[in-house]
Amino acid sequence: MEKSPDAFRTISEVADDLDLPQHVLRFWETRFPQIKPMKRGGGRRYYRPEDVELLKGIRHLLYDHGYTIKGVQKLLKTNGNKFVAAAASGDLATMEALAAQSEAEQAPQQPGHTPQRGAAVEDDQIVGKPKPPSSRRFFGLVGGEDQDFSATGSMIGKEDRALLQEALFDLLECKRLLDQVR
Repeated sequence: MEKSPDAFRTISEVADDLDLPQHVLRFWETRFPQIKPMKRGGGRRYYRPEDVELLKGIRHLLYDHGYTIKGVQKLLKTNGNKFVAAAASGDLATMEALAAQSEAEQAPQQPGHTPQRGAAVEDDQIVGKPKPPSSRRFFGLVGGEDQDFSATGSMIGKEDRALLQEALFDLLECKRLLDQVR
């Protein structure tokens, strides 16, 4: 019998779902205070659906995109749990909206800052500043920090970039599945 999507999950169920050892989930609880499973008698952990989504996002960023724990912690601090959870599902629209909302919330705290619509996307704040081209992170596809050029030297539009990112998400997932088979 299948559990309801709103049902709490045990650590073994979550570990199986994410294809991770249980000790990794326990370790992540020490590094990410946002992960707060409910603990019952004997210390047994029960993960809420929001915890599972957050764990999926953390796993996706760490394993599929080569982020460090510190990098994911920074993303969680600046953009929140929903942002990281949206990263796992590849929901770019939600990620952009949450990044813009985070930017708008931080703007009053910074004197002289004028919020710009879509600035979070322009500044590559979706997943932080890209590493040099040799990086495994895909958000620095081509070009420098300020410009995105295709092989022909023309600018890549936002829609095209979103489509490329979505295709790359799919390819990385395929690679992960192939690596599991090997």
